Amino acid sequence: MNNRKNHNCGKSEPAPAPIRHLYLHIPFCARICPYCAFYKELLDRSQTERFCEAVLCELKHHTQDRHLLPSTIYFGGGTPTALTTSQVERLLKGFRALLDLSTLTEWTVEANPGSVSPRKAALFQEHGVNRISLGVQSWDEEMLKILGREHNAPQAEKSFFILRAAGFTNINVDLMFGLPGQTTPQWRSTLEKTISLQPEHISAYCLTYEEDTEFFLRQARGEFHADPDVDAQLFEMTMSILQNAGYEHYEISNYALPGFSSAHNSAYWAGEDYLGIGPSAFSTRGSQRWQNVSDYRDYAGRILSGKSAMGTMEQLTPEMKRAERIAFSLRTVEGISAESLQAWPKETQEFVALGLLRQSYGNFVLTTAGKSLADSVAEAFV
Repeated sequence: MNNRKNHNCGKSEPAPAPIRHLYLHIPFCARICPYCAFYKELLDRSQTERFCEAVLCELKHHTQDRHLLPSTIYFGGGTPTALTTSQVERLLKGFRALLDLSTLTEWTVEANPGSVSPRKAALFQEHGVNRISLGVQSWDEEMLKILGREHNAPQAEKSFFILRAAGFTNINVDLMFGLPGQTTPQWRSTLEKTISLQPEHISAYCLTYEEDTEFFLRQARGEFHADPDVDAQLFEMTMSILQNAGYEHYEISNYALPGFSSAHNSAYWAGEDYLGIGPSAFSTRGSQRWQNVSDYRDYAGRILSGKSAMGTMEQLTPEMKRAERIAFSLRTVEGISAESLQAWPKETQEFVALGLLRQSYGNFVLTTAGKSLADSVAEAFV
């Protein structure tokens, strides 16, 4: 009989590296936004307790099966703050009890201006949450109505100051441009209003018409029209205004004051492993990627009966991982190493000649013009 230890000079196989990034998906929303393609459900108070129980049960299962040592945790949605104060507290206490948080540096919770309260803000602070992402989207009442948001501009501003009063010194304000009927002055006003509040981080996303959304159907009917030229102008204006205000444009849609880049999202873009908890949440470990079932009732039923919540599993090939790494890296301020693009010398030089790529410290990074065409540039290297 062969003894494998003899072949390895008595050394056992090294333990896999711990998973350092956790994501929790909380799908409940008080109102369904017509542009959102993430898995979400209208809030049903009769189901949320069971959901919280299932989440903590899934997390406990993972702590037994995997080495979890999170440096970042992210509660997204949906609307995490749509849960009651006691449910929020239950999840926060559960995560603290089940996880070793000795290396935790960033714990983010997404919040909707319509559901931020002083009590919830204090709870987040008390249990170690140190970053809030506030879904403002716009400071313009007309745009908020088109987006189907449940809050108005004064509520959003009040929520921001509630978070500041609770002691939060790392707040992201989420914004959207390229909205139906949005004018350049409206977007400029939203940017200037945001800057006046001095958040540490600003995310500014261009609206995309995603399948399975009301906006997509309205575009198909001809009610809404995407205008790439206008979107590009608004994007260039965003870069100029926010950078002049001292925000570093460290990823295509993200701007931060020095020292306030999102550590959790940066881990995604760097291709690091992460674990997703909750319905529809994705996880990536090495060459495996899986997604939980996208139905919170099915999810809770599976977890609470001792079954796996996994819905799909995908094996990532080296080519797939390389394509992802190039696409994500090109979106960041560091860019991609010249070595990673060696297989595409012709394409690389063409983009440099067109003024879309430039070399910087041995990497290729997008120019200002190139950032507007980031997806097209990335596609050339797949």
